[in-house]
Amino acid sequence: MGLLECCARCLIGAPFASLVATGLCFFGVALFCGCGHEALTGTEQLIETYFSKNYQDYEYLINVIHAFQYVIYGTASFFFLYGALLLAEGFYTTGAVRQIFGDYKTTICGRGLSATVTGGPKGRGARGPQRAHSLQRVCQCLGKWLGHPDKFVGITYVLTIVWLLVFACSAVPVYIYFNTWTTCQSIANPSKTSASIGTLCADARMYGVLPWNAFPGKVCGSNLLSICKTSEFQMTFHLFIAAFVGAAATLVSLLTFIIAATYNFAVLKLMGRGTKF
Repeated sequence: MGLLECCARCLIGAPFASLVATGLCFFGVALFCGCGHEALTGTEQLIETYFSKNYQDYEYLINVIHAFQYVIYGTASFFFLYGALLLAEGFYTTGAVRQIFGDYKTTICGRGLSATVTGGPKGRGARGPQRAHSLQRVCQCLGKWLGHPDKFVGITYVLTIVWLLVFACSAVPVYIYFNTWTTCQSIANPSKTSASIGTLCADARMYGVLPWNAFPGKVCGSNLLSICKTSEFQMTFHLFIAAFVGAAATLVSLLTFIIAATYNFAVLKLMGRGTKF
């Protein structure tokens, strides 16, 4: 089997669902972690500048923000590694499923690889069989990890439940900033509201961002409108929206991974191949 034929069969056996899910996962995690990190930094600056003059009032908030930023670093690293592992598992199990249905007669770890490596002229030396044997041993080692789609389904299911909580939490700052932005729109257009401009406020204490004894803790009227017009507020608001979109994309990718892995596992189980192949 020639190199082009081998590449064509690999493309035929490509797990397109896993490829799409991996792309969404990488995109979503990068967007969530990158934008979330910068949005938290912007929130810290807004609190320090406009909502409290006493460091002790927001000291705990800053510690939480810094701790969560470190969690973001770990989350990004984990999901990039786990996404690559899920993609490799998708290639492995999809190849086995297509082999069962006869659409993918040889796998990269099977006789096709041996024939490609060892089928050359005899005068090329004895390194061909050794190289093929080494690659087959590598594939066998990978198979011990990737030949269990049921475990990947379970782990991904747990991660999806956890990420649902992350997705819900990422909506909270978007909700807070949206309420503040809506209040600013009411201040900018007093004819659209019956309330006095001086009574329209954004209170950080109400959302638990600052303790109730923080001073001033809230900004009202024209002062709040001037904050909403700053680039810091606008940028932070849009960064939180982008982080929310990234969390949604990651959630969709995890659900796609679950569907693809569950299908592969069900087919292998139904055809009597079990979870080891």
